[in-house]
Amino acid sequence: MITLKQLQVFTSIARHGNLGRAAEEICLSRGAVSQSLGELERRLGGPLFDRVHPRLQLNDQGRRLQPMAEDLLSRVADIEQQFGGSRESESGLAGSLRIGASQTIGNYVLPALLARQPWLQAGVTITNTQTLCDMVARFELDMALIEGENRRPELETQAWLTDEMCIVAAPSHYLAAKDHLTPASLADCSWVLREPRSGSREQFDHQLAPYLNGMGRMLELSTPEAVMQAVEQGLGLALISRLAAADRLAQGRLTVLDVGITLSRTLKLVWHRKKYHSSLLRRFVDICREEG
Repeated sequence: MITLKQLQVFTSIARHGNLGRAAEEICLSRGAVSQSLGELERRLGGPLFDRVHPRLQLNDQGRRLQPMAEDLLSRVADIEQQFGGSRESESGLAGSLRIGASQTIGNYVLPALLARQPWLQAGVTITNTQTLCDMVARFELDMALIEGENRRPELETQAWLTDEMCIVAAPSHYLAAKDHLTPASLADCSWVLREPRSGSREQFDHQLAPYLNGMGRMLELSTPEAVMQAVEQGLGLALISRLAAADRLAQGRLTVLDVGITLSRTLKLVWHRKKYHSSLLRRFVDICREEG
């Protein structure tokens, strides 16, 4: 008989690709994890992972099993929370969510959203859009809030908030004092950009770069804060969310260059199409939609 413990071991290994990290997550010895996986594989008649030292990578059989196992375990956890007499929060919902957020959302939107829901327990991962989509696809996150485009067909994406992007410069930049700027005015300017795979970089590459007739020095940084600090120091221009730049703009530490281009984007909610939505996850999605 296949047991819930075996499925729990399998899904943990699938997420981490490592017996040791799975053992830590589910509080078993490495030997017990290995034994449980072996029993499950014998029961199913074949291996679920390819052993590619030092990692375990899901094979075709394992990829077929993962969404079914994740779904079953999530449903069991939901039953325990709803009928186990647990009322740990003001909302009557127990448990914790694994939420991902891209940099602008994670640093400038999500904290205020969570502050208005003090009952909600969540572990938050902040990184770029494509890394988050990879994690959601591997069921490492329950859902993510992203700025860029989801390119994975196994994920479902829903529009959430509209975000205005703006070109910012240090007040001392030679373009800051000029009127009637156009995209041609940006020729040969230096730029401070987010890293590839980030939503901001995608928008720069697809919507702004085609207007630029040549670029000067390009500096890549991995967080909005680092980008804005570099712009303040005169290292170049940046395309940044107005949400992220609001305080610096109000304080006069940065200034917006209006070149006659409207650059907006849609922030999105994303989850695996086969992900079971527990009561807690459904409530958080509703909260996000209400915010939108």
